[in-house]
Amino acid sequence: MNGPLNLRQPQLTSVLPTQFEALCPPPQLLPGESIDHYQAIQAVIFRDLDPQSAIEWLLAIDIAELSWEIQRYRVLRHRLLSTYRQKAIEMTLRRVDLAGIAPDFQDIAEVYTIGNALDWQLDTSAALDIEARLQSYGFDQHAISMEVYVQAREILTLFESLLNGAQLRRLMLLKEMRNLQRSQTTDLGNGERCQGGPQRRVNLASSC
Repeated sequence: MNGPLNLRQPQLTSVLPTQFEALCPPPQLLPGESIDHYQAIQAVIFRDLDPQSAIEWLLAIDIAELSWEIQRYRVLRHRLLSTYRQKAIEMTLRRVDLAGIAPDFQDIAEVYTIGNALDWQLDTSAALDIEARLQSYGFDQHAISMEVYVQAREILTLFESLLNGAQLRRLMLLKEMRNLQRSQTTDLGNGERCQGGPQRRVNLASSC
């Protein structure tokens, strides 16, 4: 049987005015991501930027979205490193267990090495034994971490590019947002001075 339907619709926890809600479509979250976490990040960014006009809201929405993407890339990069750690354990075990193995037994030893690496991933007790054995051969956690980065170097380059690109776009939008707000503040100040100018001239004439 199907489970109960979740009829709860995501609600923005920000101060987004009703007339601007169409500018902010529902977030496209990946499985495992939290709508509450997304909305919390979005809300604090909106409060900090304090957008007023439609253009400012568009910029603020994009800045919040980029901030979420940056966090997403960091989480995925960390999980990637955790995944590649099993591969690093396998490679290190291969250096220890396959050294000096006769060619006729290489294939069998390879199968056992892969199985041991899987045991390290799934069995806490086996993981402790394997790590202790590798430690006895001089392969501590730092050496394994180095192997992780060697195994994942190409995909890490991709994540670095994604992070740098998102951070650069966010900085550009923040700069555009500040320039727009500064320009509007300057225009408002000029308008107030223009409105007050004739009145000041009238007061001066009256005093004379």
